[in-house]
Amino acid sequence: MKEKTPLTARSPQEAEANSPGRQAAALAAALLAALLVNVAMPGLETWRGHWWLLPFCLWPLFMAIQIAPRRAGWAGFVFGVAAWLGQLSWVTIVLGRYGGLPPWLSWIVLLLLAAYMALYNALFCRLLLALHRLWADFRPARAAMLALWAPPVVWTGLDALRGQLFTGFPWMDLGYGLFRVPLLLTPADLGGHHLLTFTLVLVNSLLALLPVVLRRSGLKALCAPVASALCLLVMLAGYSGMRQKETRAEIEAAHRASIGLVQANIEQDLKWNPAFKEATVTRYLGLSAGLAKDNDLDLLIWPESALPFYPQDDPLASRVAGFAARGPMLLTGAPFYRVTETLEGRVVQYFNGALLIGPDARVAGTYAKQHLVPFGEYIPLKRLLFFLKPLAETIGDFTPGRHSGPLAAPTPDGRELRPGVLVCYESVFPKIARNSTAQGANCLANLTNDAWYGRSSAPVQSLAMAVLRAVENRRSLVRAANTGISGLIDPLGRITGETGLFTEIAVADSLPLMHSVSVFTKVGHAFGLCCALLILPLLLPVLLRRLGQRAARRQFCMPARTGRP
Repeated sequence: MKEKTPLTARSPQEAEANSPGRQAAALAAALLAALLVNVAMPGLETWRGHWWLLPFCLWPLFMAIQIAPRRAGWAGFVFGVAAWLGQLSWVTIVLGRYGGLPPWLSWIVLLLLAAYMALYNALFCRLLLALHRLWADFRPARAAMLALWAPPVVWTGLDALRGQLFTGFPWMDLGYGLFRVPLLLTPADLGGHHLLTFTLVLVNSLLALLPVVLRRSGLKALCAPVASALCLLVMLAGYSGMRQKETRAEIEAAHRASIGLVQANIEQDLKWNPAFKEATVTRYLGLSAGLAKDNDLDLLIWPESALPFYPQDDPLASRVAGFAARGPMLLTGAPFYRVTETLEGRVVQYFNGALLIGPDARVAGTYAKQHLVPFGEYIPLKRLLFFLKPLAETIGDFTPGRHSGPLAAPTPDGRELRPGVLVCYESVFPKIARNSTAQGANCLANLTNDAWYGRSSAPVQSLAMAVLRAVENRRSLVRAANTGISGLIDPLGRITGETGLFTEIAVADSLPLMHSVSVFTKVGHAFGLCCALLILPLLLPVLLRRLGQRAARRQFCMPARTGRP
């Protein structure tokens, strides 16, 4: 009698596909993909990033899944660790040089952060493998269609989840790599930077799919997938051309404001030194006076914590207010506090934020930073992360703000500047800029202190994310950074007055004040989360099939009844 083959047995083809040689080849392909990502994405000031690699950089990762299916998760994890170590290398400067941690501990924290980020890449590969196995029984054309569109949906959905879970860390998704190509950025006003990422992964998926389907199913199975992908790309290209033309016309017709920024280049080691705070104010006032003399400014912007003291308590604040009374309105970063009387007693809350000082030398508006930097402005889970006590003593402890509406800055000709403020890390989160725009902001201001990052890739990465906030909401954005990179960005994502790192400079430009509301500001901000929700319907057949296989195993292993007691 012929023996039954156990349901768990592997075919010779599957065993060969998971041989040690193939596993090593899969890991090598994953490392190649990580290398391409790091070359493609923006890096150091002198390394502008080869963005044209983005449509191809994930192809080796897709091949790794095909080469060694049983190591798909590991290939994704190796890819993620290598890619994120390159993108987040600045963490060691923040924690080690300025945060007070020993160098070895800062490297451990970097490795742990990279490993956490890589979990999403590992999950991406595992989900794709599960879905591909499910679609093996489908007709070739249908399987190819699903295999093409599932990767961008899953990748973008996981990006969106990473931006939400554990306070969120949506750092440098693939779409940000296009920030120096304004013509390719335009679709972001439909679905945000997630739509750009979706499109890039779609192209990678298409290139990886072509040889596999041709080899297994022939040219006919490719017709529908290729046609659908090309249709989306043509539609986005057509929209970009049309939208660029319309936005240029809106920019020409819009009221304009003359806005200046000051990059004083205050070293982080000296910034909070009480003996140096007067010299800091003097430097800002000197640069601002020269800029105001040569330009008829409507608004002047200083970086995050440009005033390294609490203005309520320090006599140096009167010098700053006196300058604002003689010149343009001043929007400056500064810490401040609020005292609240409660039943339990007096409560003092400290904020990292911005002050708008008007021509009457009084504070016309305040903004308190809403999304604080974990391990930078507060320590989450302090009791659990007790070994980070030196860092907590260095950074202090701020309270998050709750107001996202714009500030009001009237101009001499009767118009009103309504800047939506983003303090430092907040430019990473599309929601904050979107909420401010929806509440009436006609421009955006990103005040930041990137001195923490040293001479690393982080300042240009922060600039890249700020550019997308401007394009998504069709708003001009001014980025004032203490040590750079500063610049003025128009609604199309074009950068003027871009400064270098660690330079002392003041620049100004005339920027349009836009009022049109983009699709992103209305509903497009939900694109990434919609992709995340679509992962569930894709996985449902996989789960049902697994349940069916378990039931079959139980039935196969159940002993036959002989009728005897």
